[in-house]
Amino acid sequence: MKPKYKRILLKLSGEGLMGDKPFGMSEEVINSLAVQIKEVYEAGVEVCIVVGGGNIFRGAKEASKGLNRSVADQVGMLATVMNALYLQNALEKQNLSARVMSGISIPAVCESYIYRRALRHLQKGRIIIFAGGTGNPYFTTDSGAALRASEMGCDVLLKATQVDGVYSSDPKYDTKAERYESISYDEVIQKGLKVMDLTAVALAKDNHIPIAVFAQNGEKALMRAVCGEGKYTIIS
Repeated sequence: MKPKYKRILLKLSGEGLMGDKPFGMSEEVINSLAVQIKEVYEAGVEVCIVVGGGNIFRGAKEASKGLNRSVADQVGMLATVMNALYLQNALEKQNLSARVMSGISIPAVCESYIYRRALRHLQKGRIIIFAGGTGNPYFTTDSGAALRASEMGCDVLLKATQVDGVYSSDPKYDTKAERYESISYDEVIQKGLKVMDLTAVALAKDNHIPIAVFAQNGEKALMRAVCGEGKYTIIS
């Protein structure tokens, strides 16, 4: 398989790190992801990653229960840093050089995000894990992924999910849900499809970054998506 892209941003959801656990992180899942990321990296692809924090804390959900939204989102940002550090450790076990860069400043734990420093890490062949979302409340990690993909000049935003693409409705609950092979940014926005938040889709559209939505599970799932093979939906 030959990679289709030179520089990618991989968006991982917090829920995708849980495996069969009801909460937290699955060591097995994260180690498997690290192996897949190594395979792509060794094929000559520059890798950026954004992780969510929903396996630990969901800001919007807690805000709906009465917690101040800004505070809830700040806690959610800290959850993404925890996931990023865990993933960094798994990558280092694969003898890969990885850096965590956070949108919120936690200098004792990881680097703060600085645009030119991030580019320098890529030039030195390092994998970057972006944590802390955009560093601001009211923005999801999907928006953070679209933002960092735009800033880093990525060729594609790869969104790993639990299903093999974008559907007209949730296939877990609707057996008649239609799967799209490809769909435009405008259609995703107009139909209100829940694959990513609409701010992220609009940002990707403005910066001409295609979004490939693929199933995280499966043998060589990431490599196949990077090579444009297998089942996935492309938003462009």
